[in-house]
Amino acid sequence: MEKISKKGMSRREFLGLSALGLTGLTILPSFVIDGVKIAPSDRVVMGFVGLGQQGLSDFWSFTGCPGVQIAAGCDVDSIKAERFRRRVTKWQSENKMNQRCDKYELFEELLNRKDIDAVSIATPDHWHALCAIWAAQSGKDVYCQKPLAYTITEGDAIAKAVRGNGRVLQMGSQQRSSQEFIQAIKMVRGGQIGHINKIYAKVGEPPTPYTLPEQDVPESLNFNLWLGPLNDPKIHYNEQLCPPVSLDPEKNEQFWGGWRWYQETGNGFTADWGAHMFDIAQAAIGMDGSGPVEFVPKGYKGTEYTTMIYANGIVMTEQPYLEENKGAQGIKFIGDNGWITVARGHINCSDPSKIPDNVKHMSPMSDKERKKWEEEKKKRDAEARQRSNGGTSGSYEINASHMQNFIDCVRSRKNPVAPVEVGNSTNTLCCLNNIARELNRPVKWDPATKSFIDDEEAKNHRLYWYQYRHPYKLEV
Repeated sequence: MEKISKKGMSRREFLGLSALGLTGLTILPSFVIDGVKIAPSDRVVMGFVGLGQQGLSDFWSFTGCPGVQIAAGCDVDSIKAERFRRRVTKWQSENKMNQRCDKYELFEELLNRKDIDAVSIATPDHWHALCAIWAAQSGKDVYCQKPLAYTITEGDAIAKAVRGNGRVLQMGSQQRSSQEFIQAIKMVRGGQIGHINKIYAKVGEPPTPYTLPEQDVPESLNFNLWLGPLNDPKIHYNEQLCPPVSLDPEKNEQFWGGWRWYQETGNGFTADWGAHMFDIAQAAIGMDGSGPVEFVPKGYKGTEYTTMIYANGIVMTEQPYLEENKGAQGIKFIGDNGWITVARGHINCSDPSKIPDNVKHMSPMSDKERKKWEEEKKKRDAEARQRSNGGTSGSYEINASHMQNFIDCVRSRKNPVAPVEVGNSTNTLCCLNNIARELNRPVKWDPATKSFIDDEEAKNHRLYWYQYRHPYKLEV
């Protein structure tokens, strides 16, 4: 297999392929939110790419940020693009804004808009790299859903493009802006349970080979464009990859896009939840931008759990963090002076007195209390979705404070709470776990040089890099 060219196709070259350009710009006057007039100089004008469930959820979260205006949406499914346009213009009307949201099929058309300051990317993972890189080259800041990329090389290329073009990138790792996780990180870093020896991080199963039956492609979907750089001939259309929707009457997705569960198109729960839980573990032990030095797959010579070993001796395993709920995603930090458990809506400590009063309501919860909390959370999120005429099923995917942090950083040019280096190191960790699993043996890694230790087989694995389908090229 030929390695990716060091000189990839530029955004300008790809624009030439599309033979399309835009000359008109949206006129965006001042507007009022909650009685406060937002001046044009304080606005952040956004475009959205990837308009499925996650894209709609992100749209609603951004509407809670004063000064944000939404000018365009892009999707390879024309029905989803129209659904998004209707959502946005309804919101604009309710907030007495100019009602306009343009629709695009090609992302590079949206990038040609000089009035757009930032883009929100909620595409399948294999499109993250090209979208984020081209956005940075176009002078746009980026909010990118997790994980950062499909492969290790793509993550590095995104980081290079973001920093090389002086852009802001915030990962959609919203747990970094959630009270219980912020508190857990603070307690671990502050030595509240002593030196950390072990971490249990439950995320879920790795991806499996793509075996879905082939189906006819809906007329509204440009599946060739959905595939983008993917070059595996085994990938054919099935509605599980890209769930269909309809309008008039509206029928939204009945399930999340299944591309994430197959190794040809995603990295399974390893990355889907690993980009959350492994991410928090890395933050707590001071490993943002770095990572483990050895990855041992589950089952190798009797290894019970997927194991990650850090140079300082800390061992992180993918295993239940709560014995009473072994399937729940969460983290347990084990130190020489106690333990801390943390998950969405939960934080507990071997010494509960160490948890401040403002988060004690999360620690601990009985089964009855937790069920009540989850029901109330779902009700609140359902009400939020109804206000936006929404259509997302994720009960935790609305976090306006995380979006507000991004918008604040777009204005200040400071690093957000989950910058590109954080997303890159977490993505690398997730990919390395899957590489070790597929090779069925340990893999050794140098986080400083971002290279394998004497391992050509791992270096040639598709999750390190793969040859893009023509005409796509990765600029590295």
